[in-house]
Amino acid sequence: MGATLYVCTTCRHDGDDPEAPRRGARLAEELLAMDAPDGVTIQPVECLSACKTGCSVALQQDGKWTYVYGRMDPDEGHAADIMAGAAAYAATADGLVPWRERPVIFRKQSIARIPPMLSGPPKL
Repeated sequence: MGATLYVCTTCRHDGDDPEAPRRGARLAEELLAMDAPDGVTIQPVECLSACKTGCSVALQQDGKWTYVYGRMDPDEGHAADIMAGAAAYAATADGLVPWRERPVIFRKQSIARIPPMLSGPPKL
């Protein structure tokens, strides 16, 4: 199974019109309209619990580090960089994309890096 790019559809920015479509939903629609990189599935989700960071996305694949990124914005043209970052992530064996090979928004807007899940008891 390949990498999954989760896109929060409930994200919005402070000051957004509460009646307008949420920026997260708009970002998800934009990403879904693009060709996903090889080995990447785009999955809209209702909440990534990163509400203080505006639009957020997460990259996850079994056996790899998981990343959560925030302050993504469809109005800033971030979709292409998100796709480039997802492609780089999918191409790694462990999810660790070298720093200089990451899109700038992934270098500067990382919220969390989560280790791969262990199978069996942890080694002490």
